[in-house]
Amino acid sequence: MKKTIASNPAITSKWRPATQAVRAGTHRSEHGETSEALYLTSGFTYDSAEEVAARFAGEAEGMQYSRFKNPTVEMAQQRIAAMEGAEACLMQASGMAAMTSSLLCMLSAGDHVVAGRAAFGSCRWILDNVLNRFGITHTAIDGTDNAAWEAAVQPNTKAFFFETPANPTMDLVDLEFVCGLARSKGITTVVDNAFATSVLQRPMDFGADVVAYSATKLMDGQGRVMAGAVCASSEWIEEKLSPFQRNTGPICAPFNAWVVMKGLETLPLRATAQSANALLVAQFLEDRGLRVLHPGLPSHPQHALTQKQMVSAGPIFAFFAPGEGSEGQRQAMALCNALELIDISNNIGDSKSLMCHPASTTHYNMGEEGRAEAGIEDGMLRLNVGLEDPLDLIEDLDRALGKLGL
Repeated sequence: MKKTIASNPAITSKWRPATQAVRAGTHRSEHGETSEALYLTSGFTYDSAEEVAARFAGEAEGMQYSRFKNPTVEMAQQRIAAMEGAEACLMQASGMAAMTSSLLCMLSAGDHVVAGRAAFGSCRWILDNVLNRFGITHTAIDGTDNAAWEAAVQPNTKAFFFETPANPTMDLVDLEFVCGLARSKGITTVVDNAFATSVLQRPMDFGADVVAYSATKLMDGQGRVMAGAVCASSEWIEEKLSPFQRNTGPICAPFNAWVVMKGLETLPLRATAQSANALLVAQFLEDRGLRVLHPGLPSHPQHALTQKQMVSAGPIFAFFAPGEGSEGQRQAMALCNALELIDISNNIGDSKSLMCHPASTTHYNMGEEGRAEAGIEDGMLRLNVGLEDPLDLIEDLDRALGKLGL
């Protein structure tokens, strides 16, 4: 491959997903390296004062400062955009930086947001505790109810914000309907697609305007670095997100971007294999008589929608230990403690299988009332299924359940 071919969207947009994951965005230096170069630099030098003046004035291409642009980060952004089918992408320091930036860069005092109430705890915290401080109101609704989206729209509604599948309830939002409704009313849709990535679901194919990620999760896939990403049109990125990011500074470090870029090379393989493993594990738990929320199972109330808008349901799902209230939490924690192979961890997307108790970890800060509203029960467990042999995972769960007499 020639040095600049992979940085030409007219070419990379025609490549198939697996090729984009390995090649898109690569820009080789004069040395012709095979692995993308890691530019660990905060600043850049220039041959003349006139050259740097032209760059800062926007009259000449080139790097100025790594808070604005960095060659390594630029390559990773181009790869993510190609895989997403987006015109542009900007990476951030973390997934929450991506979520916060994608909202704050375009909202002002007096604006209104409609949000799915089933969401990651920190996303709900941003809605409840940050936006309202700046005079931005929101309405949290049942994202699975199409009529609720339309009913919640106000004259000052500027954004729809939701996850699909949602963390950890695995609720799905009908992308085609909700994005179509938003466009008909001039509302911008911001979709958190971290549970699926572009390999398993491309919200822009259904009309989404902005797709935001915690690249810490499946994109990296091996629990190494923090990173986020926001994909959108070139116009939205340049007019809304880029000025906000340049001046507030939630940027992705070059090393983290490089690690994510290497993770993207295997993302299609990992996401596909982990999804297949998760379906086998979920089926085992359901056969054992436990209540399971996995969109890939026919028992999930939105199984048909899953088949419509997702390639597969992904590697993450929820299930419930028996018992209500404190007894459910006691049983859930006892099950975690009885595991030998699966790790107790609040991360997701890792190639290692991880389990957590959302009510006491990722969604603890929502409070009891907030968790109840979002459908997070005390006995709920979230399981990220990794790349281990699924039979070993099933045996580990079977052994742990047996210790609890289940």
